[in-house]
Amino acid sequence: MVAEEQKTTDSNIIDSKSLNQDEIDALLGYGSNDSNEYGAQKNGVRAILNSNMVSYERLPMLEIVFDRLIRLMATSLRNFTQDNVEVSLDSIESMRFGEYIDSLTLPTLLNVFKAEEWDNYGLMSLDSSLVYSMVDVLLGGRRGTAAMRIDGRPYTTIELNIVKEMIKLILSDLSTAFDPITSVNFAFDRLETNPRFATISRISNAVIVAHLRVDMEDRGGKIDLMIPYATLEPVRELLLQMFMGERFGRDTIWENHLMSQLWDTDVEVKAVLAEKDIRLSDISSWERGSFLPLEISPQEDIKVLCGDVPLFKGTMGRKEQHIVIRVSGKAEKNG
Repeated sequence: MVAEEQKTTDSNIIDSKSLNQDEIDALLGYGSNDSNEYGAQKNGVRAILNSNMVSYERLPMLEIVFDRLIRLMATSLRNFTQDNVEVSLDSIESMRFGEYIDSLTLPTLLNVFKAEEWDNYGLMSLDSSLVYSMVDVLLGGRRGTAAMRIDGRPYTTIELNIVKEMIKLILSDLSTAFDPITSVNFAFDRLETNPRFATISRISNAVIVAHLRVDMEDRGGKIDLMIPYATLEPVRELLLQMFMGERFGRDTIWENHLMSQLWDTDVEVKAVLAEKDIRLSDISSWERGSFLPLEISPQEDIKVLCGDVPLFKGTMGRKEQHIVIRVSGKAEKNG
């Protein structure tokens, strides 16, 4: 009887330690209340895995760039389609490249573009609804009817050419959107329909994704603009600014004072006639009156150095009671 009671007690202890599905989800970071407005997990195991991710909010100027982009895109696409086009920014989020590729809904048209000045790549994905809507609008589809989508068939050459022209417009607008920060040209590279062939980064690398929505009355679709953080690294310092033209606390009064004082700074320079390697045994044999042959002529150049940094070269001469050097040019640093 005692053994049965002990067994029952152990069973209750085991049951009390069991986790239900909600507790398991919370532990793994999949709870419904564990994500912020941009989808980033705040707690659980997923929070540990994503702890090294860089939030886009640490690059505040990107939000201004994307805001300029949607305004430029709206104008460009209106001129391109001769229709009423509205472009909106749904969200901006940070994730890993592998997560973004896995989240794509097929069929999707993927455009690989290159930032020429940064020598790196980005990715733009267009869903099938936007592709068919754009083709329908440009080829005279009737208003009030949704774009027809045919599943299971590849995009035709006409559809690809139309989308290619639209992508070039968007890339041009993206280059213009970056102009207030830095000059960069985003060039069209290639179109892909298979995400495997559009791999431009390591699976674990951090990327930033801007989700855009294009509406043309009752038609439209989504555009995802994905840029790896490695691509943005050359302009990271500029994107860290909180507002356009920020100077990171630089004091112009102090700068001007420092510049004015630099002109009154004394700098010691030395003129080197020649340099020669001598053995220590030869130096030990020197006596008063010994000569050191330099093997140079009066016409050879003399180097003027500040510390170990060569500044100028010139020829030696005499003016009144002073030995002078006539500067003939800048000295070579490796000379």
